[in-house]
Order: sequence, then C-alpha cells, then structure tokens
Amino acid sequence: MADEVKLYAVSGSPIVCRVKIALNLKGMKYENLEEDLSNKSADLIKYNPVYKKVPVLVHNGNPICESLVILEYIDEVWKGVPILPHDPYERAVARFWAKFIDDKCVTAVYNAFLSKGEEKAIAEAHEQLQILENELVVKGHKFFGGDNINLVDIAADFIAYWIGVMEEASGIKLVTKDKFPKLTEWSVNFVNCKVVKENLPPRERLLGFFKTRFGNA
Repeated sequence: MADEVKLYAVSGSPIVCRVKIALNLKGMKYENLEEDLSNKSADLIKYNPVYKKVPVLVHNGNPICESLVILEYIDEVWKGVPILPHDPYERAVARFWAKFIDDKCVTAVYNAFLSKGEEKAIAEAHEQLQILENELVVKGHKFFGGDNINLVDIAADFIAYWIGVMEEASGIKLVTKDKFPKLTEWSVNFVNCKVVKENLPPRERLLGFFKTRFGNA
C-alpha cells in the first residue's frame, strides 16, 4: 500500500519550505493542504493541538509537528539521499547548528529588520551570522553538509533566500559579500540546487508581503 502523505502548509513560510525541500530530496509525493492562519482548519487544530501552527506532516494518519522534528522523521522513514549524517557525533553536531539557526539567527535577523535598521539590532544579527560564516570557513566545503546539503543547510533556507527579499523590501542591507563572503557563496549554491529551487515561493509575492510588513509598500 502506498504511503499517504499530507502537508498542512502556508505558502511563503521558510519553515514549511524546509519540509517541502526534504520531501523533494527523498522523491516523495504528498498532498499540499494550504492553511489560512486567520481561520485555521479543524484538521490543523486536531493534528497540532499544542501549537496550532504549520507545518504539520501527516503520514498514514499520524501527525508530526515542528519542522526540525519533521525533517528527522522524513530522514528516518524514507531512505535515499540522507538529510542527517550517519555518524552519531556528526548527527549531534548537525542538530546543534539547526537549533542554533532557529534559536539565535532567525530571531536576530527578524529583529534587525523590524527595528528598521537600529544599530544594536543590526550588530546582534551580524554577530549570529558571523558564527555561521565562521562555521563555513572551518568546514571548507560547499555546504554545511559537505558536498551535498543536509539538515543544517535546509534549516538555513531562511538565510539563503528570505533575507535577500527582506533586504529589498526594507532597504536595509544586512548581508554583504564583503562581510560574509562564505555565507553569500553558500546562499547562491543552496538556492540553485534543483531540489531547493523547485520549492522556493515566488520572490515577487514575498516581496509584496514584506513591503507591507515593513511599511514600505
């Protein structure tokens, strides 16, 4: 019997995009169920009663919530191209960096844009991004995962694609090639991966959203 895979999603969300990239990487077909977060479906609330948010992956009737948890589930259930390293230590390291991106980087970057370029907020974002820049320098590879993308790269999709859109919408330049050469190079390589590019939301739609969000419409 074929797997029944459903994804409760919102177009334009970087955390939803993570799951789509992972499913694409594994060659999995799924039903994409678009949610209206101002009027959440009964199914979304049933499947994610704690947080009541997307993404939620439902595999053969069983719901899995939270994007990083979903990525690990996808990797464990469907073989093929690995998302996490096989070595236990390397797996732990990948989990650490993925959590760092969520806990530190994404928050700092959002705050920098929402502050309309306030110096302290920009400095905090730069500090967190510099840590990622340093990690790429130490690794010396094309991706955080080496020659191929892995959990950390997928977790950082927001940095690779969304930051550039937010920069254009807000007029605030956060990531320059001079300051973050490795991160800039990594971003170009990542968004040009076929499995990634196929799942990125249209830039113009995101740009319109963020122009409204930052009051520059």
